[in-house]
Amino acid sequence: MAVFQKSKTMVFPKVGKISMVVFAVLLIGVVIWAFQTFGYIFNPNVVKDTVITIPTGASYGDVEKMLKEQQVLENYKAFRWVAKKKNYKSSVKPGRYELKKGWNTNQVVNKLRSGVQDPLDVTFNNVRTFPELAGKVAAYLETDSISLLAEFMSDAVAQKYGFTKETFPAMFIPNTYELYWTTTPSQFIERMKKEYDRFWSAERKNKANTLGINPLEVSILASIVQEETNLNTDKPIIAGVYVNRLKRGMPLQACPTVKFALGDFSIRRVTTEMTQTDSPYNTYRIAGLPPGPITFPDLSSINAVLNAQNHDYYYFSAKEDFSGHTTFARTLTEHNRNASRYQQALNEKKIWR
Repeated sequence: MAVFQKSKTMVFPKVGKISMVVFAVLLIGVVIWAFQTFGYIFNPNVVKDTVITIPTGASYGDVEKMLKEQQVLENYKAFRWVAKKKNYKSSVKPGRYELKKGWNTNQVVNKLRSGVQDPLDVTFNNVRTFPELAGKVAAYLETDSISLLAEFMSDAVAQKYGFTKETFPAMFIPNTYELYWTTTPSQFIERMKKEYDRFWSAERKNKANTLGINPLEVSILASIVQEETNLNTDKPIIAGVYVNRLKRGMPLQACPTVKFALGDFSIRRVTTEMTQTDSPYNTYRIAGLPPGPITFPDLSSINAVLNAQNHDYYYFSAKEDFSGHTTFARTLTEHNRNASRYQQALNEKKIWR
């Protein structure tokens, strides 16, 4: 009986020690797991400020590949773990996303999973044609220039917004606009219409009315003024000349409209023969304004027309020093003298076209 009692007292302490060891190991494992999990979620993981653009239809694998190619993260295992836990792998959303240095994995996955994009500034200036506009805008967005151009050239789209194919360029006012990378061609056009309507405030419409023209005619005239000079100081004076001619019923005789009719803006010298070109845009042959803008007039040109100088000039010519400035005249005789000096300067430089 005494022997049995001794054995019993020896067995249970051993079992207790084993339990404590097992418990301690499990506890350490839990602590390690918790520490690792916390690190996966909350430790800084983005090593540099980065912008990634996820195309429409991209998979999770595509996203991870992009992150690796741009060397964005320090711990990709953590990204995969958090992405799986937050079900990002089955909810990839296209767009442009800005990731900041020092962000943790949780912030990265939340950003990408939300689909809340960071906008970008889309700028287009110095464009004359829809193909040029399509090329400039497509350089910023996911869409391609062919898709954009198809919308720009569609008669049905132009009519939808109250324009013709000739007047449609007036709706696209060159400027810088904040857009999303995934903006579609139709969304871009819709945005341009909103900007056009916003631009043509009651104040601007009243200014146009004072000049005796409507907003569309302002844009057409502004496109001519823009092609006449790059100097903003001369634009309101040139606009005033054209307004005077319109009011008197004189043909505009604007050389840029001849270049447009010929499809060649590289022409530096418009000849008499060129002015006989048969085109509704040739203001040497037609009365009043052409049927649509000959370029996309920017804000400076539109405002130059709206604030056209009130003067008694009816003629102007480029200065013979090729400074880009303009010489203005009240009479045809005075203008012919100015034009003769410019023509002589062209001859001396052997500029015949």
